[in-house]
Amino acid sequence: MRITLKVGDKTARYTQSPLLSKTSMSKFRDIDNDAVFKQAPNEDECLPIGHLARFVHGVVKQMDLSAFESEYVGSGSKPYAPATLLSLFIYGYITRTFASRKLEAATYDSIAFRFLAGNMHPDHSTLAEFRKRFQGLFKDIFKQVLRIAYEMGMVKKGLVAGDGTKIRANASKHAAMSYAYAQKLEVQLERDQ
Repeated sequence: MRITLKVGDKTARYTQSPLLSKTSMSKFRDIDNDAVFKQAPNEDECLPIGHLARFVHGVVKQMDLSAFESEYVGSGSKPYAPATLLSLFIYGYITRTFASRKLEAATYDSIAFRFLAGNMHPDHSTLAEFRKRFQGLFKDIFKQVLRIAYEMGMVKKGLVAGDGTKIRANASKHAAMSYAYAQKLEVQLERDQ
């Protein structure tokens, strides 16, 4: 059976294997991948009410961001709202997405990031410039978000400590030994004493 596959403006033709015939596939669920884009998605299906991105959006929307807004002057094209960029960064920090390029990519790939960006896609250079420009204010804003999350019972207070100790190790195959060999050496050392 000859099949024509069309993706975007590219077309490919190939012969289908008899193993992948329609009869062998009929015992499985039929999935229409194009149906996802034929109807508008329900917002609550894509991003549930209790989702972390909705929390971040709600908190940042209610914050006083006048310190950010006062830094903008009226020249050039319209900038992204500071609340939008700040929401992206806060949610990015929480989900361990730190790099500006990864944040930009997430606005295309992740429903949560897309929701926070209002279906817009800030360029990585815009994100990097925003972070650089308002670096001093980030710490206070992030603390406020954490405080609100704590008061709402979404996070717990605790101590997170990191130890910067560096320990020299040798994990080469010549230095490593099996447990059985280590026991054998231990017995030998005990005999030699």
